[in-house]
Amino acid sequence: MPFKELNTVMKKSLFFSAAIASLTAMPLVATAADIKIGFVTTLTTGGAVIGNDMRDAVNLAVEQLDSTMGGKSFEIIFEDDGFKPEIGKQATEKLVKEDNVDIVAGYIWSNVLMASYKAVTRADKVIISANAGPSAIAGKLCHENFFSTSWQNDQTPMAMGELLNARGVKSLYMMAPNYAAGKDMVAGVERTFKGEFAGKDLTKWGADAQLDFSAELAKAKASGADGLVVFYPGKAGGAFIKQYQQAGLSGQLPLYTIFTVDSLSLPNLQKANMDGILGSEMSMFWGPDLDNPTNQQFVAAFKEKYNRYPSHYAAQSYDAINLIASAANALDGDFSDTGKVREALMKADFESIRGSFEFGSNHMPIQNFYARKVVADDNGDWTTSITKTVFESHQDVYAAECKL
Repeated sequence: MPFKELNTVMKKSLFFSAAIASLTAMPLVATAADIKIGFVTTLTTGGAVIGNDMRDAVNLAVEQLDSTMGGKSFEIIFEDDGFKPEIGKQATEKLVKEDNVDIVAGYIWSNVLMASYKAVTRADKVIISANAGPSAIAGKLCHENFFSTSWQNDQTPMAMGELLNARGVKSLYMMAPNYAAGKDMVAGVERTFKGEFAGKDLTKWGADAQLDFSAELAKAKASGADGLVVFYPGKAGGAFIKQYQQAGLSGQLPLYTIFTVDSLSLPNLQKANMDGILGSEMSMFWGPDLDNPTNQQFVAAFKEKYNRYPSHYAAQSYDAINLIASAANALDGDFSDTGKVREALMKADFESIRGSFEFGSNHMPIQNFYARKVVADDNGDWTTSITKTVFESHQDVYAAECKL
């Protein structure tokens, strides 16, 4: 080959080699998922103990679904509400306007949900609460695009009121944080408890929530009440239980809790030898020992993956993802028609951790509520065990105010 031709061939070879090297050096761009789900929860501040449990359950569901629903890929975009309504609203607006998610889920706190849900419904998209259940959204402010995989706030305390009646409690002292859910909890107990209230305290809530309850505990002790009912979720719950025992009240003033003693707080309480909590009772729609195949599988998988019991926050979040998957399966992964998405969600064609799943007219679950008590399992780990059914197929009282 003449030198001139050889030189031309070598130049072309070097050009193509350089081009190939350039392409292989470029970073790979991930393929966008077909379905995008936004999930708003608390991932910082003291509320993160709940938010992380919810996120762990969501990730477990994603893993079990192999990141596929309705034959299409999906992804979860987590956003932190910072325990503040205004931040939760901003996070929700980002998911809807910038990320263009198909569905938004999550929400621990009622005040965050109340500040955020219109950003989703005004965009004609669906929002699914995996915890918060404010009375307003269950009733007069209900919306066709709002669904819940948890409960309406009043229901669990209503079950507590019935439990107190069954236990012969005649007078009661109650404590709760001063925000929407706390007020709903008090209202729920008041609806069903037949005795008298010896006193009530609503304490400061939010990022700087009150964690010193010594004054309130002294008032409760002096009230002469037969029982003490408290609602303190997350970090505040653990702080309250420790102070309750340190005040020497475990043998004097029987404790009944709502969303306070759970799988999140019990390991720390056990480590701190707060054995005054053993045998205490609470009300709840679910428990890790609820006897159905889906729940048994969920609890076993969660414990294997995270080496701890799931809380009800995790259970509700797990149900939320599987509810969305049931709609995706029915629609072949096409979420473009919100009306069809609503219809598919209403059918609730999935295996729930609570057994059968049914929505009421206001898109809140109709479900059983149980009495539970704190026990040690076969390995000596503290957990909760269902002792009796308090309500069967219970619908919240605000459904009658919903005009859907």
